[in-house]
Amino acid sequence: MTLRYADRAEAGRLLAQSLARHRGEPCVVYALPRGGVPVAAEIARSLHAPLDLMLVRKIGVPNQPELAMGALADGDPPVVVLNDDIVAAISPSAAVIAAATARESAEIARRRAIYLGGRRPLSAADRVTIVVDDGLATGATARAALRTLRRQKPRRLILAVPVAPAETLAALKPEADELVCLQVVEGFIAVGAYYGDFRQVSDDEVTQILAGATVAD
Repeated sequence: MTLRYADRAEAGRLLAQSLARHRGEPCVVYALPRGGVPVAAEIARSLHAPLDLMLVRKIGVPNQPELAMGALADGDPPVVVLNDDIVAAISPSAAVIAAATARESAEIARRRAIYLGGRRPLSAADRVTIVVDDGLATGATARAALRTLRRQKPRRLILAVPVAPAETLAALKPEADELVCLQVVEGFIAVGAYYGDFRQVSDDEVTQILAGATVAD
């Protein structure tokens, strides 16, 4: 039976129940902004773990920005992941990919300045590292985030989402040590279809949630 979450906070509380076994372990919870932040905040609160952001952006197809031909994750160096099937279907030039990547890099820089205000991101090294979004479609942003955090050598790398297509989860399985998904969907429509309230999360909401969360390293 399909579950429709009232909102992202409810989805986060339900996900937290599936992650309760990690309470008491050295954890850090990373949200994929903006939609993943209210979900991740509930998990961090339940686990008494610090909350931080994994800044990642979809690289959209020209004229179809909601369709991801890849994703870019903040890091040193940044991680770019391309969706090979979509790239093969639309055959974008190297210049088109580079221009789209540059636009998203600028947006990541803007968000870094607003959300983190110069603070360094928390380290995932030797911690149970939980990456959270409000749902997956192609999984490009989650893949980029997981690959970026894997470089920090976490104790265990977990991807936790309320809903995702079965084929996306299967493709992401090699990227994480554990996948936690409350609804694995065949015939997936869109993430918003599984929520009652799926309004866009604003920059102000992100900063407010972070201000009220534990972010100390």
